[in-house]
Amino acid sequence: MQFHAYIEVMGNEHSHEGHSHGPSAADLASGAVNRRLWPMVVSVVIIGGFFVVELVAGLVFGSLALVADAGHMLTDVVALCMGLSALLLARHGRITDGRSFGWYRAEVFTAVVNAVLLIGVGVFVLVEAIRRIGEAPEVPGGPMIIVASLGLLANVVVMLLLRADSEGSIAVRGAYLEVLADAVGSVGVLVAGVVALTTGWGYADLIVAVLIALWVVPRAVKLARDALKILNQQAPAHLDLAALRAELSELPGVDDVHDLHVWSVTTGMDVATVHLTASGDQPAVLDAARAVLDAHGLEHATVQIEAGGNRCSGELTW
Repeated sequence: MQFHAYIEVMGNEHSHEGHSHGPSAADLASGAVNRRLWPMVVSVVIIGGFFVVELVAGLVFGSLALVADAGHMLTDVVALCMGLSALLLARHGRITDGRSFGWYRAEVFTAVVNAVLLIGVGVFVLVEAIRRIGEAPEVPGGPMIIVASLGLLANVVVMLLLRADSEGSIAVRGAYLEVLADAVGSVGVLVAGVVALTTGWGYADLIVAVLIALWVVPRAVKLARDALKILNQQAPAHLDLAALRAELSELPGVDDVHDLHVWSVTTGMDVATVHLTASGDQPAVLDAARAVLDAHGLEHATVQIEAGGNRCSGELTW
């Protein structure tokens, strides 16, 4: 006769009848979602307003560096709006049978779109800079310095608003990287403006635009790669599955560890499932397994205990 016991591991909450009860995976992230909303709203207002100023200035003065920085500002606005929408969906989207994890994955999708936008702007700037080689751009240094200084101030304010949550949410991290890239771009435009004002050498504008693009693209690729890892349900990079498996195997009474799966729903929401073949005191094995999973930061996990020698029959074909 085969015996199966289950425990849903939820932090340090109490357990009975083979289960422990506590907050769901969605509950674990809801407080953080609420905290992230107002900085995103303020950031959208600041960056959106300055995007208009910088774009108009770039077109009026013929500065590719200003236009490039305004393009990054536009991707900031889009990224912030998408991130804000994702957070609102995560907060208010209903969990249903068809969406058992709610809308938390919306953050990951926005990060992918954000990365694509960044790469697109970078490629456009590179192509436009190559096209302008041979021309002698006349760029007024004074207006560039003024606009870039205001842009840098706006970026620094928004970076301070988003920095605290940039590691806890991939959507916020995407927006933070956008704003960080803009801050670097504003510094570059300042340099180009000083060079143009003091020497009259307009090619500094093109060089700065290219450097901005080359700085942004690799970071956009990394953001896309991180988001795609989550969508592909790969194990979180900060978890050592070999060590986790070894610790579970070494628990008293555990004969075998199999079907161990760990993945992220979104940033900060790691979940796991595992089967343990065990003999002896199975409630004690469940408690010990919970302690191991908690130690690895897996507060939402499901453990199935199978009686010794009675591993689940029927091998998976995938």
